[in-house]
Amino acid sequence: MSTNSGPATTFNAANAEAYENQMGRWSRRLAPLLIRFGGLADGERVIDVGCGTGSLTFALPEIANVAAVSGIDRAQVYVDFAKARNADHRIEIIQGDARTLPFEKACFDRAFSLLVLQFIPEAERAVAEMRRVVRPGGTISAAVWDGYGGLPHLRMLWDTAAVLDPEASPPRSLFRPLNTPGEMRTLWQRMGLLDVEQTSLLIRMEYANFDDYWQPMVSEGPVKQYTSTLTPSAFETLRDHVKRVFLSNQPDGSRSFACVAWACRGTVPDCAGAIAACWSRTGPFPALAR
Repeated sequence: MSTNSGPATTFNAANAEAYENQMGRWSRRLAPLLIRFGGLADGERVIDVGCGTGSLTFALPEIANVAAVSGIDRAQVYVDFAKARNADHRIEIIQGDARTLPFEKACFDRAFSLLVLQFIPEAERAVAEMRRVVRPGGTISAAVWDGYGGLPHLRMLWDTAAVLDPEASPPRSLFRPLNTPGEMRTLWQRMGLLDVEQTSLLIRMEYANFDDYWQPMVSEGPVKQYTSTLTPSAFETLRDHVKRVFLSNQPDGSRSFACVAWACRGTVPDCAGAIAACWSRTGPFPALAR
């Protein structure tokens, strides 16, 4: 998903094909893990918030015989790409903002969000909107990368950049909202959700060689946003140093990285449950987006 406000958290979407190579292929590995963690049953209506190019959207009907899936993303280029791939009449994909979902209250059984909340300014508004559009007893599940400790292939790039250019901003890209242990759980509880559980999900990212790793990185997303600010000489210096780390004194070839995402789920309360949750916390009951 893309949004244009708040440079500390945004993801600037420009090229759907590049995103598929940079992240979509790994999102397709992570999506089934999040769906199984969040739960899914035949006949349910599901929303995928921040659907991007459709990794989770298209995985949902493969896991259960759902009644309908609505994918929504702010980046029109990703929406167009996903719509062109869609051959399932149960799936609709639309452009929109996660913080103001264009759906009626309690019209879905479940909401999922995969690898997008950390890029949304005021992510709590998106969670509040998911709670609004999911019926009482339904679940809200999301995953974000453990950017600081769970993405070694990115750490080696950003850490190298930070050594070469101490005044640069790339290390801050590791500290995005909801990336720390328990942070999603705290937000889910603050939103009044019940039976909240946070866990970690692991996949492996496998690259055929250095070019398979490097080219997608500098074609879309935060790495491109940073490298586009470098002079040609600085760009080549960064590339050469990162390549040395990637190769680790071995011939160029396949590499496999274990990568970890945080995942959280919670249940939307009914009225009685909401009152009980309110009384069990200090502070006011959170206001919903609508």
